[in-house]
Amino acid sequence: MSQGAPKSNRPSGQRLGLGDLASLRDGLKADAERREAERIAAEAAAQRAHEEANVFRSSIGGVNQLRDRNRVSHPPQHPAPVPVQSQLNDQAVLEASLSDEFDIENLLDTEEMSFRRPGIGLDVIRKLRRGEWVPQDKIDLHGLRREEAREALAEFLRRSVRNGVRCVRVIHGKGNGSPDKLPVLKGKVRSWLVQKEEVIAFVQARETQGGAGAVMVLLRQPRT
Repeated sequence: MSQGAPKSNRPSGQRLGLGDLASLRDGLKADAERREAERIAAEAAAQRAHEEANVFRSSIGGVNQLRDRNRVSHPPQHPAPVPVQSQLNDQAVLEASLSDEFDIENLLDTEEMSFRRPGIGLDVIRKLRRGEWVPQDKIDLHGLRREEAREALAEFLRRSVRNGVRCVRVIHGKGNGSPDKLPVLKGKVRSWLVQKEEVIAFVQARETQGGAGAVMVLLRQPRT
């Protein structure tokens, strides 16, 4: 920033003498010389920058724009989606899983080997036993291991309810092929059926439908 002429300490209203005028002239001259020196220095710095830029361009030669050939474009990395629906499905399967430790002794009519949910009348059991409910589908669990039979039965019941089937026949066998001639799956099947909410009643099948080796199952109508 330029400085002005030196201020005089003389009280205002007094005339300047020759000495004062000489001092003022010298101050103005010094200020002008300083501004000229700053201008010359700025011009010299600009000239040096220009010369250095010319040296750099001449040393690297001509410049061509890079082509896009062989250029690899990497897609943006998005976080893996959360399998919410799969988690819900797994939770539903877990909730619908069947236990082999479920006690049904106090739920079965052991004399008639039948079961009915609370609110289901005895007339339903009688009609089911007389064959008034015609089975629309069946599943044969012969030859399956316990785990396989449990999963197959659960899936069969889900599919039947989804398709609007009301009555099915579940064949578990009489145990004639087992080493000790005992019906291995008979008690398990009844226990699994009681645990399924879609099952509202079941009875042992008539002799023409498998007798002690099968059960007739009445299913709940799907909710609409």
